[in-house]
Amino acid sequence: MYDLVIIGSGPAGLGAAIYGVRAGLKTLVLEKNPMSGGQVLNTYEVDNYLGLPGINGFDLGVKFREHADKLGAAFRETEVEAIEDLGNKKVLHTPEGDIETKTVILAMGAHHAKLGVPGEEELSGMGVSYCATCDGAFFKNRTVAVVGGGDVAVEDAIFLARNCTKVYLIHRRDSLRAAKVLQDTLFTLPNVEVLWNTTVEEIKGEDMVESLVIHKEDKQDELKVDGVFIAVGIHPETAICNNLVKCDDNGYVLADETCKTSVPGVYAAGDIRKKPLRQVITAVADGANAAVSAASYVLSN
Repeated sequence: MYDLVIIGSGPAGLGAAIYGVRAGLKTLVLEKNPMSGGQVLNTYEVDNYLGLPGINGFDLGVKFREHADKLGAAFRETEVEAIEDLGNKKVLHTPEGDIETKTVILAMGAHHAKLGVPGEEELSGMGVSYCATCDGAFFKNRTVAVVGGGDVAVEDAIFLARNCTKVYLIHRRDSLRAAKVLQDTLFTLPNVEVLWNTTVEEIKGEDMVESLVIHKEDKQDELKVDGVFIAVGIHPETAICNNLVKCDDNGYVLADETCKTSVPGVYAAGDIRKKPLRQVITAVADGANAAVSAASYVLSN
């Protein structure tokens, strides 16, 4: 019987592991992928993590895992297929057998929807980004494109317009889905141009993004840009828990700043949790809060 099992070993899961071990909990981290670190492993450069400006995302992920290893957190590579709530005991079903624990931290993260076009994977982290808040500063005084038409895409375009010379917002329809207040702000910005009824067919470049092949009304064209921010959706990894804990309409787990979910002894940390800002630093903070909440639960039960 473990005191705490953490599902996922991105920044949230590893932050939780560190705080769990330091709280004296018998802690196990489960990770389905061969490496810990989560999405940050695929980030070329992280320039907004406190104290480590400009660190390579892969290196940051490795440092997080090394810290947890040094403190003695136990890790197991396996996939959780289901979670069963038996009151003061939770049972995690895996291909290698069942794992019993007093508390669980859900830290499976989320994944960004992809365009699925040539060049997207090859240039990811080299001008292709899924987070304007994370990477926008690298494109100061340059030309970029944002792909999407919802709140996140419009917010990204507004954010990028503060520092970029030119921002193209590429949307496949003739109207945006974003909130009217966001649209009103967007349309006042002189350096933002909306390309309506337009799709991206290819992302081109050698070592960095150089242009986009776009398609509109049976016509193909090439748009010169230095970077492209893809904002066509984010999907939380909640398949194993959406029938266990309460989630919002988009699938994000509902949990407050203590990371408590609707089920006692089950906590949610990082990108899987409904919150306004999803960054490495907020994921680590969630992990800390979740582990402290779990420790309090174990002591009182």
